[in-house]
Amino acid sequence: MSDAAPTAPVIRADAPGSFPHRTLAERHPAIIRQVRAGLPYEPPQQRALDALLKNCTEGVIEPLPADAPDRERWQSWGMDTYAGQSWFDVPWLWAESYFYRSLLGAVGYFGPGAWRGIDPFRPSKTGELHSAETDAELSALDDLRDRPADDRDRALLSGSLWGNRADLSFQLSAEGGERREAVPGLVADDSDLLWSLLPPGGTGTLCLVADNAGRELVPDLLLIAALLTEPRIGRGVLHLKPTPYYVSDATTADVVDALHRLRSAGGLAGEYGDTLWSALGDGRVLVTHPFSCSPLPYADMPDDLRADFAAADLTLFKGDLNYRRLVGDRYWPATTPFEEVTAYFPGPVAALRTLKSEVVTGLSAATEAALDKAEGRKWLTSGTHALIQVNPSAGPDGQ
Repeated sequence: MSDAAPTAPVIRADAPGSFPHRTLAERHPAIIRQVRAGLPYEPPQQRALDALLKNCTEGVIEPLPADAPDRERWQSWGMDTYAGQSWFDVPWLWAESYFYRSLLGAVGYFGPGAWRGIDPFRPSKTGELHSAETDAELSALDDLRDRPADDRDRALLSGSLWGNRADLSFQLSAEGGERREAVPGLVADDSDLLWSLLPPGGTGTLCLVADNAGRELVPDLLLIAALLTEPRIGRGVLHLKPTPYYVSDATTADVVDALHRLRSAGGLAGEYGDTLWSALGDGRVLVTHPFSCSPLPYADMPDDLRADFAAADLTLFKGDLNYRRLVGDRYWPATTPFEEVTAYFPGPVAALRTLKSEVVTGLSAATEAALDKAEGRKWLTSGTHALIQVNPSAGPDGQ
């Protein structure tokens, strides 16, 4: 790797017809309408949501109120720099993140009233968690009980990877609101390298930076439970969002809901649920950090979070948004080495992600060419391809 960190243009949403532009112009209004219809908000919340709907498509970024509890934090994250600018002209990652913070403000999440602390996305999350599809997946888990441990681990890793298709915010923008079927196959597969960092009999620490709740969180939890049970790890740490974020991102409340769902399922799912329930009671599993809801890449993480990741034997980032923040939300050439864009990370790091945005690194030129020939550039955002990437040498000794 060269002394200079690799760079590429930051993604913005100012080009009409582009994927980021459609996200701000179409997906965000759809999310506001869903939230408004999903809970019986009172007139003040209804008016605030209507105002946000108009502002996010026609207006400019407005600073948080003077009494907002996190105003100072957002100032350090660039709020004063971007206030007064169009949502479409600032970095896309920043605009998206600030939209969700603004949505929480509109529904009174931080206020003194009755709606304080109420997750506006909860109806969607719980509906998915108790769906017939979840029932079937948990019942099928018992088929893995008598399989060799390596086969079971790989099946659970695959479930965690492809479970990302259940991302609720992505479904909102799918044609007809229907989920698209995934094409089996990975555009990059470092799974053997990942398993080498989690050997049988291991007693190290795995940090899993969670993405979505509901049907995606369930296989993430099952994977951690299996790794603890065998064991391949001695400690599993789940990094969660401290507040609701990006429609379906997992919070502590979502983990509790998922564990109740697992424990009520019986069979192997119930056993794994009990394992995790005990682990929570021992203080071994859950971490929240304000930076998890920041509009910045992980290259800008604060020192205390950096120390947490440095202490882990492996940190595993789940999902598309976490991938964007891990490698930087930029128009990277697809062949940019994953190891280069994650060299800053304080320890071994891996990514498990289905592709739903225009950010990707670490592909071979042949793979990119084949995908372009078959699908144009739609493969970047369709959610029908996935990757498992590992940088085992990230951290002070590997840079």
